[in-house]
Order: sequence, then structure tokens, then C-alpha cells
Amino acid sequence: MQRKTIFALAAGIAALLAPAPLVQAFDWPQEGTTIDSFFSYFGQLRGRRIESSLIFKDDAQVKAAGDGTVIAVIHEHNNSFGWFESTLGNAVIVAHKDKISTVYGNLEEESIPESLEQDKLVRTGDILGTSGNSGWQEGQSCLEFLVLDTKNKAAVNPRVLMPRISSDLPLVIGELTLDDRNGGTHHLLNERNLAAGTYSLYHTRQSTAVPYRTIVSVNGATVESISYDMLHEYNEQLCAEGNANYPAERLYPDDKRQLLSVLRLNHGHTTLSVTMLDILGKAQTITYNLDIN
Repeated sequence: MQRKTIFALAAGIAALLAPAPLVQAFDWPQEGTTIDSFFSYFGQLRGRRIESSLIFKDDAQVKAAGDGTVIAVIHEHNNSFGWFESTLGNAVIVAHKDKISTVYGNLEEESIPESLEQDKLVRTGDILGTSGNSGWQEGQSCLEFLVLDTKNKAAVNPRVLMPRISSDLPLVIGELTLDDRNGGTHHLLNERNLAAGTYSLYHTRQSTAVPYRTIVSVNGATVESISYDMLHEYNEQLCAEGNANYPAERLYPDDKRQLLSVLRLNHGHTTLSVTMLDILGKAQTITYNLDIN
């Protein structure tokens, strides 16, 4: 197989389909999926990149999430995928309507049916294999599941297109810090008097859960909202979208912190609010009163 980016590979069949909005709906690729089924959410920090997969926690039989056409069956580490830094290990890629493709990575090679080959039609629920540890899963036997919008070169949060689970992992707004332009870090738990200027606002990230959306407001007006419904390719990197395209090094400057906003604080009494929403719309909000000199 020629060396291609994951988007070029996934576009093989999808390129024949007319552009359309994201209306495709899928079933879960593993039976009995609950909120406790996930090792890492879409958009989480992984190594030094933004996680474009939804990673399941336990090994299980893997099935097609929707009707489609197999465009690739990948065995071990014999391919390169450009911006897609993590190896898929053994994987199956299926193209669906609306230029959407699903990727099932980290499979046990022996579990992939011999009949499963390129151009084969599959139906929702058809068995594609069993999750294993052939990819970069640090010894975990678990499914790495991606949804790709090949038209717009975006990785889609799989949970957007899946049946809703009745609850979500609780979101926690971690310690808030503001980094100034000179490299100084200000901890809002014990520092409320700041100089006017432009700051990068962070919170201490959670290890599994990622907000579906974060919103930062100053004096009641929204100054930035960062969404985790999609990651778009920008300058050959996957980025989260807010007021700018944020690659991994901006979104996660270190192993502990996650970006909430780049904002300007002007002179005077200032009310700074941070809101996090999960995919069900449940919100957590914290507010600080600041004096800006």
C-alpha cells in the first residue's frame, strides 16, 4: 500500500460522494457502552498531541458503527499517516455517506475476519475484530475509535454522532492560572490584583474527561469559547477551534494545564467567569473578582 495521510486514505471512497453536512448517525462500536467504558476522551492530551480518538477502556468485540465500504485493512506498522502521529496498529477503515469515515484501531490481527477486505460492503453491527494492543496503547487492550470528516479534513468527536449515554463523567474546573506576556504565572486562588494586559488562561486538566465546550466571560461578555466537537487540520496539525486554531503546544502547554482563553484584561474591577459544558449540556461555572491595575 502506498504511503498516504489518513485523510487521503479515508477519502478513497468518500471522494465519490457529494458534500453534505454532518448528519450521519452511528451505533456504538462496542456492545454495552456506558460512561465507564472510556480510557480517554476525544480532545484529551496524549503524549504531546491532541487526542483525535475516543479510546475505550476494556477489550471487547468491535463492530461496524454504520453501513459503509471498507477502504483499508491495515496490519501492524506498515503504513505512515502524516499528521496522524500515533500508529493505528491493526486497523479497519470504513467509508460512509456524507464523506464520513470511521477508523477502528488497535485490533488483534488474528481477530480481523479473512473475508474483510478493501471494497467490501459492511452493515451496522458487522464484526470487524476484537480490540487488542497493537497500537500505541501502552499495553492496554482497547479500541481506538475515530470519526473523520474527509471533506473538511477534520476529526469529529465520535460522541457527537453516537446514541446519547444518560450521564457523563463529572467535569471539574481545576486551578485557574493566568500566564502573562513576560512568562509569569499568576494563580487566581491567591492572586486577584493583576496588571492590565493580555493573558493566557488555563485550568488544571482532568486525566480522562474533556469538556465539550469551554466558555470564558469578562464582565458578563463572552470573550472566547473553545469547542471539542471537532479538531481541524491547520498547518498540518490538528487544532481545537476558539478565537484561533490551537495546536497541541498551545492547548496543552505542559502535562497539567489546558487552555481556556487568550484574553485582554483592562483597568478596573473585573469579573472573570469560566464555564464548562459536557456533551449533555450540563454546566459547571466558577467566577473570580479581580482588580486590574
